[in-house]
Amino acid sequence: MSRRTFLERLGIIGAAAGLSACGRGQAGHEAVSGGMTCRTDPKTGQQVSLLGYGCMRWPAAASPQKDGCPIDQEMVNGLIDYAIEHGVNYFDTAPIYGQGWSETVTGKALRRHPREKFLIATKMSASSDLSRDNLTAMYRRSFQRLQVDYIDYYLLHGIGGGGMDLFNRRFVDNGMLGFLLEERERGRIRHLGWSFHGDIEVFNRVLEMHGQVCWDFVQIQLNYVDWRHASAYNADWQKAMGDDTNAEYLYGELAKRDIPVVVMEPLLGGRLANVTQDVLAQMKQKRPDDSAAAWAFRFAGSFPKVLTVLSGMTYKEHLLDNLRTFSPLVPLSSEESGFLEDVAERMKDSHNIPCTDCKYCMPCPYGIGIPGIFLHYNKCVNHGNVTQSHLDPHYAKARRAFLIGYDRSVPRLRQANHCIGCGQCAHKCPQGIAIPSQMRLIDDYVEKLKQGNLGPQPDNGANGKRA
Repeated sequence: MSRRTFLERLGIIGAAAGLSACGRGQAGHEAVSGGMTCRTDPKTGQQVSLLGYGCMRWPAAASPQKDGCPIDQEMVNGLIDYAIEHGVNYFDTAPIYGQGWSETVTGKALRRHPREKFLIATKMSASSDLSRDNLTAMYRRSFQRLQVDYIDYYLLHGIGGGGMDLFNRRFVDNGMLGFLLEERERGRIRHLGWSFHGDIEVFNRVLEMHGQVCWDFVQIQLNYVDWRHASAYNADWQKAMGDDTNAEYLYGELAKRDIPVVVMEPLLGGRLANVTQDVLAQMKQKRPDDSAAAWAFRFAGSFPKVLTVLSGMTYKEHLLDNLRTFSPLVPLSSEESGFLEDVAERMKDSHNIPCTDCKYCMPCPYGIGIPGIFLHYNKCVNHGNVTQSHLDPHYAKARRAFLIGYDRSVPRLRQANHCIGCGQCAHKCPQGIAIPSQMRLIDDYVEKLKQGNLGPQPDNGANGKRA
């Protein structure tokens, strides 16, 4: 399909239309298969497990493999076997995940199962080379690595950052979107969609293309904090957009068009699995057997247009906990929804750094353990171990917990004091974190803790977002 033909097909750019214009039924029909809650895909009628397996955070191998793979293949095999045995059938990966090895490892594990037992999602990831030849090669490598002859769900990855100009250069000017539409017509792509990480104007304009392109699904960040308070956690240019950045708005726009929703970051990078002790106590009072993570997953899964909720389950205990939550899912009551909204209100003003541990910033050329540093800091915030002054009553306990935990979580040669501020990481962050500035603030905090002369702390720059 030529670029001219493609642009004519788009009508530059027509009004949005409902899924009925694409010849589809209604989304969101629900069933329970072997204990697992499933949703019906409106295009194919297939049952999709409401719990989807995110393949970005596979367990690391104890030592590098001969081929250089950093992932433990045997552990992945075991996790995937157990997941499929217990009703999980949606697996989401990408060329850039796992230092470029996730597709290969995931493909090897899935290959051991009948093709009808799993649905695979992968992506056209960002690249410095936006030529059609390079991106077509990326697309074809995904088939080879995954060892499949069709891809169930294919995404334009991480659209939004860089505005519509970058979207057009990535997918329109080079003819890639037209190529992918042709691949869908041939059946090599069964569903074509996109994941959103950015400017709300891009979300709205790409959504307007639906009447001509007929998006099969869209992947968005949805959790009980982002539902109405996304601007409190994400980048400054999103904050300026106000309520339009909230997951409530994104979901609502997709639901109006009956476009199935795939949920990413239901735990907000793990923060909703590590809530403060008082919030956890309230959760346990209401549902003693549920973890904090279970509350967040129940929130995401309670929306009828959600097709699947992705979880990066690195270890079997994560998988077991999530299987309990989704087998079957117990939707939130109105009282429980109100409780989580109250929790979100309290969390929006926290001093967490909005890192989701996606590792898009990695590897750091200077070896800094960026996600590990942020995760340790946020964990200490949630547990009350980030103190503001040496005069605080719990200063000694908080100081010890932060410093000992820091050395245990992040090797000393990978800590924030080794950051030189090159900035190569910052533009890769989908959450808009000013990473070098945060490294300096954390290093300064650590040094003051070591010296025992901590005074009142400066604000961390609007929760760590870019200025």
